[in-house]
Amino acid sequence: MKRRTARQKALQSLFQVDVSECDPKEAIESVLEEEASDPFLEQLVHGVVQHSEEIDTLLRANLEKWNLERLANVDRSILRIAVYEMKYVEGIPVNVSIDEAIELAKEFGDDSSSRFINAILSKVKDTIVK
Repeated sequence: MKRRTARQKALQSLFQVDVSECDPKEAIESVLEEEASDPFLEQLVHGVVQHSEEIDTLLRANLEKWNLERLANVDRSILRIAVYEMKYVEGIPVNVSIDEAIELAKEFGDDSSSRFINAILSKVKDTIVK
């Protein structure tokens, strides 16, 4: 599975976890249907869930005039994936994580999602030392 596809599946899985509070493993199985899983997909989903408190704290610190809970579920999940990658995944340049998040926002978010995601992640980038 390509990393972009893994990120798309991770987004769909984390959306389910966020909205219906289902088990991450069940969410992954749901989005894969009969397809084989992927280590990067598993790492993203389980990593975001495991580090959710730290990720959300970092996001809250960089959201101006916004409340994390008020964000669209899709945007919140995209931000969480990108921050997880930026902070915890070695070998992926921060700018690649941001670019991939912007692409996810263009595909799954609304018209303003990509600009919003870019602005927030640019602020987060300045606070993360990798």
